[in-house]
Amino acid sequence: MINATLQAGVVGNSNLTVYGGTKFVVRGITQTLARDLADSGITVNAYAPGIVKTPMMFDISHEVGKNAGKDDEWGMQTFAKDITLKRLSEPEDVAAAASFLAGPDSNYITGQTIIVDGGMQFH
Repeated sequence: MINATLQAGVVGNSNLTVYGGTKFVVRGITQTLARDLADSGITVNAYAPGIVKTPMMFDISHEVGKNAGKDDEWGMQTFAKDITLKRLSEPEDVAAAASFLAGPDSNYITGQTIIVDGGMQFH
């Protein structure tokens, strides 16, 4: 079983109490189900993306740039500057983590959340 959460469900972020809280719940469910389903040979994990280049992120970056009198790329870089790899993730980066969890190479991993955030958080 593979659950989806977000980086906001790994570390509490200011002004995102309810939103982040719902993401933390997914991690708790993942860990509990991992214990409950282990005897049946079922692994349960989650992936937690950071900031992904999606249409929603492009809209947010556009607004951030516009509000600062800058272009869309400046808006994107505003978010990327605090990421260790200095870029937003591509949807394919997140898909690769989910694919790993779905494949045989992860058969001894359970109850874990793989953070796919380019180094926004370290644990």
